[in-house]
Amino acid sequence: MSLCFLFYFERVWYKHSLMYFITGSSGIPNIPDLAAFAEVDGVEVGYCDINNQTIQPRQDWVKQALDNYHGHLRMYTYYCFYNLPDFFTEFISILKRQSNQTGGVHIVQKIEGCEWNENTGEVNGVLQYGYDGEGFLEFDFQRLTWIPLKPEAVIFTENLISDRNDEKDYFTKICPHRLKWYLDIGKSSMQRTVLPSVSLLQKTPSSPVTCHATGFYPGKAVMFWRKDGNEIHENKGEILHNHDGTFQLSVNMNASSVPSEDWTSYSCVFQFSGVEDNIITKLNKSTIRTNWGKIKLAMMKVRNTVDGLIRYKEKNCHPPLAIIHSDLPEVQSRMICRILHTLYCKKYSLNHLNR
Repeated sequence: MSLCFLFYFERVWYKHSLMYFITGSSGIPNIPDLAAFAEVDGVEVGYCDINNQTIQPRQDWVKQALDNYHGHLRMYTYYCFYNLPDFFTEFISILKRQSNQTGGVHIVQKIEGCEWNENTGEVNGVLQYGYDGEGFLEFDFQRLTWIPLKPEAVIFTENLISDRNDEKDYFTKICPHRLKWYLDIGKSSMQRTVLPSVSLLQKTPSSPVTCHATGFYPGKAVMFWRKDGNEIHENKGEILHNHDGTFQLSVNMNASSVPSEDWTSYSCVFQFSGVEDNIITKLNKSTIRTNWGKIKLAMMKVRNTVDGLIRYKEKNCHPPLAIIHSDLPEVQSRMICRILHTLYCKKYSLNHLNR
């Protein structure tokens, strides 16, 4: 196994994060002007219920913390329902004045938080803004400098210049301290270990063989194929959330060119944070789960229906916590869907929105 891979694996295991995802909007029917939620280590722990003006915990330990520490609840209440609405309203208003716009749909995104490596002690801050689906403004914590990503963002770098040292103190001291506190009070839940169920899947005889692990927690794991003990660097998947708070991960391998007698040389390896032994699944035709023989005819019958459903879903996308009004222009609706889905998929960088 390469040193590069070992470094990556260590980094995944020991890095913790506290992230806040906020979106402010104007001109979108049936959507609150503000939506915000928080994550610890990629797990949603709470959100601002704008309609009811309450802080809603997503984890039992968060509810207990808010019940026991009223100052903490007051802090988030002020932040969600006083600080953020005023800030985002003014933010959008300034941008409208700059562009001589009085209406239309506009969305501002803010991602802020911190990352802490418990192995090295390294702390990093994250503070980024997006506007209408594009990177807009970000803070460079090394140089204590606001970096405008669009010409319209320059005015904000001038207005925020007095906050540079405050930003550094919050994101490199206060935020990491809060993160460590959350990790401590939530350790019975956050530090639990749930092993995955690992299966080999294949859609058709010519399709890649998928090694699929699901139901594991925490979401700190790597999985790969190997041959004769050596890792195969191909088609590595992304760790995804399950609806129950656990995670799933898949990696593919093209086995169509592998002779039958060589299959025993291949295996899928799942390496889990905090677990010494790897979970190894041998490549074996008899254990591959597939149903192409049983449902081939059924698939032919429903293919057009499925394709139509996919097209309908793409055209009529409804992000979580939001219903896009049907009389909005299609281009605007799809843009809004893309922005909100990206936000609620919990990506830490806004740069990919430019793709």
